[in-house]
Formats: sequence, C-alpha cells, structure tokens
Amino acid sequence: MAKILKRRWRSDLGGSGRPRRDSRSCEYEVYVPDPLLGRQFTLDGDVTADIADAEAAIARLNAAANALVDTEALARILLRAEAVASSRIEGLVIGARRLLHAEAVRSLHEPSSDVTATEVLGNIDALIYGVERVGLGDQITVDLLLGVHQRLLAGTRFDSYGGRFREVQNWIGGSDYNPCSAAFVPPPHEEVPELVSDLCAFCNTDDLPAVAQAAIAHAQFETIHPFVDGNGRTGRALIHLVLRRRGLAPRVLPPVSLVLATRIRTYIDGLTQFRHVGSPTSAKATQGLNTWVARFSGACTSAAADATAFEERASQLETDWRQRLGTIRAKSATDVLLHGLPSAPILTVDSAATLIGRTFKPADGAIQRLVKVDILRQISIGRRNRAFEAPDVIEAFTALERQLASDTGDTRTSKPARRIPQRRR
Repeated sequence: MAKILKRRWRSDLGGSGRPRRDSRSCEYEVYVPDPLLGRQFTLDGDVTADIADAEAAIARLNAAANALVDTEALARILLRAEAVASSRIEGLVIGARRLLHAEAVRSLHEPSSDVTATEVLGNIDALIYGVERVGLGDQITVDLLLGVHQRLLAGTRFDSYGGRFREVQNWIGGSDYNPCSAAFVPPPHEEVPELVSDLCAFCNTDDLPAVAQAAIAHAQFETIHPFVDGNGRTGRALIHLVLRRRGLAPRVLPPVSLVLATRIRTYIDGLTQFRHVGSPTSAKATQGLNTWVARFSGACTSAAADATAFEERASQLETDWRQRLGTIRAKSATDVLLHGLPSAPILTVDSAATLIGRTFKPADGAIQRLVKVDILRQISIGRRNRAFEAPDVIEAFTALERQLASDTGDTRTSKPARRIPQRRR
C-alpha cells in the first residue's frame, strides 16, 4: 500500500548566516507509492468516454497527417513544439525564432552561450532518441529511460547526472536547502531502482487503453522523481513512448505538454490527487485516479485537434507558396524543398542540400528562387554564416504554440502560466 514515511532532516548550515528557513532541522514526510504492475484500476464510465475521445483524436491526427512528404515535416514540427512546451513547464522559456536560430547554429558545430536554448535542444534530442527506439510492441526499458535522460542533460550544468538515478533525497517546492517546507517529497533514493523497474514493466503491458496507461505511467514517474534534474521533461517523454509502443501515435506525436503547460494548476492538482495513501482500491484512490486520467485525456484531445488544424495550415502554406512561384517541375529541387521547408524553417544551403538529397548547386538555386518571391529571407547566424528563414513557417509555429497554450487561442491575451517549483537535490 502507498504510504507516508517520517524522516528527520539534520541541517549542517547552523551558523552559516542563512535564514532560518534554510538552515533549520525538521521532521518531514516522504511519499512511497504503490507499485503499478498487477494493480487493478477502476475507471468510471465518463472517464472511459474521455479516454475513447482522446484516442480517436490522436488516431485521426496520425491518419490525416498526409499533407507533408512522409509526414516527416509535420512530425518534426510537433515534436519541436512538444519539447518547447515541456521545457517551458520547467521554467525554460524560449521563442520559436530564437530556438530555430540556435538549432541552426548548432548544425554548424559552433559553440553557443545560450543556456536556455541548449537545454531545450537537449529536450528535442531526448524526445527524438526515445521515439526512434520504440515502435509497436517494443519494450520500454530502464536503460531506454536512462538514455533519454542522459541526452536531455547533455551539455547542461547537470551533465554529470545524466542517465543516473539520484543518490540523494530530492523534493519539490520550499527551500533549496531542506525539505522542511516542501510541497512534495518523493520516495527515498534507495527505493528508486525497484520503482522504476516496476514502472517499465507496467508500460509493457496491454491491459489498459493506451491513453490511460500513458497518464498513469506519467503520474507514477513524476511521483518517483528518479533523477536529480530533468524529471518533468523525461516523464513527459515517457507519455509518447507509451503511445508509440501501443501503436496509437506511430507517426505524429500530439503535443500534449503545450496543453498541460496552460492548465498548470489542474495538471499539478491531478498529479497530487493520483497520490493516494493506503489501499489502491479505496474510494479516494479510485477517485484520484479518475480525476487525473480524465484531465490527461482532455489535454490529449485538445492537443490532437489543434495539431490537426496546424497540419491543415501547413498544407495551405505550401499551396500559397506554389501559387507565388508559378510553374514548378515535379521532383525538382524547388519542388522537394517546398515539401520539406516546414520542418526546417531556418536553413543553410548545405542543410537544404541534405534535406532534399541534392548537391549544393541545385539546392542553392532552389533557395534563390524562393528568396525572389519572399518565401525565404536571408539572415546571418552564428559567426556571420549565411542562412535563410521562412517567416511564414515561424509565424505558423508560434501561432500553434499560442493556440495550444491558451484556452483563448492566444497566449498574448492570457495570464502567464505559473512555474512549477524546481526540483531540489
């Protein structure tokens, strides 16, 4: 049964001159969750309907994702949007153009001093690494989660902790120096390996609907909080690993983190209600489970619907571009570049050549043709490197974030999301 443990924190900061809030010793409570494998989950009828709606919306998104070549451009855009939003929940805020510039600079193998961009790009790398390794029926393993986490923290100040379970107590909220006033204290570090193994075993079952399984797996991961840093982003990556493994999102990921970032209070409250004490079959435990799964399902439905609308917008962009250009020879460099441009709104001639599978000269010719009709504009990135950006795509990407990240459809008219308290070591 899930339980609360009483622990004693003994501070070694006495006489340090720090405020008493930071230097005091105290009694604190640690939460240890029930294992998931073999647990019976009871879902209410209306929650089951919410799950069905979410799964239908995600399935439609994947089935309809055909406006862009092999859906690769759309998949890349939505994966990037998901990584940006998941990072924003952790207080890492970056605009679309700034991120895309940083991505282009990195492709030139130039150093970057943009710490936030480095962390968000690490989140993109981690998501790509994870989803490329999980297909229908594949196993989600502890090593896979460690690999995702390692890539997430690569190049950051927490690099040395990447891919390693924590060996200390951590907590959420309160002081940086003790858990005395923490909002939540995860299980002791010695419990982490067994709990994560159980979580992975649960992720490899097929008893529950995929969306319900993803919701429960994410909540359990956030409860365990197995790492020194990067728990939230890794836990939200796990959502997509489950959806991929179950075959619900084989091609395109619904950017659910964009919706969760907007509904931050209900998101945190839902995770809190999931954490019952006592029997997992108690009325309170069942109610908390259903509350969380319903909220998660609603976020998935919203994410999939707005992502579908974005795909239609991307298709319309290409149509408009072709009208501007006039006659385009089928399978020419220009033709292929137009298809791939949404996935690479900032590019160099070399990266364009790689994107379309052509040599430098035809790629450069295609770019110059797009520049003439203002589809692309020349810019400088890094150390005065010549590059080109597609303003229409950047604006559409920004609009997607606003649509998904605000109940009003535009973050400029909504209150900023409250930042989740940072994880403590």
